[in-house]
Amino acid sequence: MNINRNFLALCPSYLFTEVGARIASFREKHPERELIRLSVGDVTLPLAPAVIRAMQRAVLEMGDAATFKGYCPETCYGYEVLTEAIRARYARRGVKLSAGEIFVSDGAKSDLSGILDIFSCDNTVLVPDPVYPVYADTNIMAGRRIVYADANGGNGFLPLPDERVQADIIYICSPNNPTGAAYGYDGLKAWVDYALRRNAVILYDAAYEAFIDGDLPHSVFEVEGARGCAIEICSFSKTAGFTGVRCGYTVIPDTLEREGVSLSGLWIRRQSTKFNGVSYITQMGAAAAFGEEGERQTAENIAYYKRNAAAIAALLGANGIWYTGGRHSPYIWMRCPGGMNSLQFFGALLEGAGVAGTPGYGFGKNGEGYLRLTAFASAEDTAKACTRMGDFLKRI
Repeated sequence: MNINRNFLALCPSYLFTEVGARIASFREKHPERELIRLSVGDVTLPLAPAVIRAMQRAVLEMGDAATFKGYCPETCYGYEVLTEAIRARYARRGVKLSAGEIFVSDGAKSDLSGILDIFSCDNTVLVPDPVYPVYADTNIMAGRRIVYADANGGNGFLPLPDERVQADIIYICSPNNPTGAAYGYDGLKAWVDYALRRNAVILYDAAYEAFIDGDLPHSVFEVEGARGCAIEICSFSKTAGFTGVRCGYTVIPDTLEREGVSLSGLWIRRQSTKFNGVSYITQMGAAAAFGEEGERQTAENIAYYKRNAAAIAALLGANGIWYTGGRHSPYIWMRCPGGMNSLQFFGALLEGAGVAGTPGYGFGKNGEGYLRLTAFASAEDTAKACTRMGDFLKRI
C-alpha cells in the first residue's frame, strides 16, 4: 500500500489551524484578558428572519409523510425553487442562465476542490500569490504543476496576465481573499481574453460578490467571452450567513467544452458519483435568502459588516498604514508597520492589543509583511479593537 506522497509537499498544518493554536496559547497564558478575533472569516450575525421561517416550514414538511423529502430528485442541480432563485438573481444583473447551468452544492470550498476531478493532473494551474490556501493545497495534493501570478502592492494586488506564462486552469477570486482587492471590468476582460487565447479554464470564486459597491462586476459572466472559458463558484456563507448551514452553487455554461467534451456533463457525472445533494431544509432557506424579503434582510447584515470594515480601514488610514480592501470586501489587508514580518506583527498585536489577525505569510510569499483583518466581529468588538489598535500603533 502506498500513500499519496503529494500530501508530504504540503505545509505541516492548515493556516487557520495554526492561527487558532496561537490564539489558544494566548488565552491559556492570559485568562484574564479579553481577546478580540479579527482573524477567521466566520460570520457572527444570525440568519435572516425570512431564511429561518423558510427553514422552519421545511422542517414541518419533513415531519409529514405527504410532504416528506428524501434524496433530492435532481441531486446535481438542486430543487427548482432554489435554482430559479439563483437564475433570477443573475438576471437582475443582466446575466442570463439556463436551469441546467446551475449546480447546487454544500459550499464553495467543496466545489473549488471537487471541480478539479474533471481536469487532468497534467494541467498547469495558475493561482495568485497571495492566495486562499485551498487553491494551492488541493492542486498540490493532486500533483499538478502550479505557477503563481505576482500580486503585490505595486499592482494593488490585482495582477494581470503575463503572456509568457502558459496556464490551463486559472484561479481568480474577486473580491479577493485575503487582500480584499476587486477587479473592474477591464481587469477581468484581460483574464478572459488570456484564457480564450490559451484554451484555458478560469475557476472564478465569487464568494464575496455581495460586498461589491458601485459598478464593479459581480460575476465573471458579465464579461464578454467568459462563457467560453469560465466556471463560476459561489457560496451563501458570507452572502447569507450560511457558514454553519453550508450551501453554495457552481455555474458551468452548457456550451463550455474542452477536447470536444462538455464540462458540465463531466461535472454531472462526478457529482452523481461523489455527492448526494444538499438537504431540502437548507435549500429552502437558501432560496428564501434570494427572495425579495430575504435579499433585503441579508443586505442589512452585509451593510453591518461593511461598516465594520470601513471603521478598520479608517483607523489604518488615519495612522498612515497602507492597506487594500475594506470597501468591496469584508477583508482588510494591511502592511505591517515598523518593518515587522507578518508573524512578528501578528504576535505583537496579539500581546500588545489583545487583537488577533491572520499573518500574511500563510497566504504565500507575497503575503509576507502583511496582516489580514476581517470585519465579521460584532460592531461593539470592532469598535473596541479599533481603539486598542490605535493605541497600540501609537506605541510602536
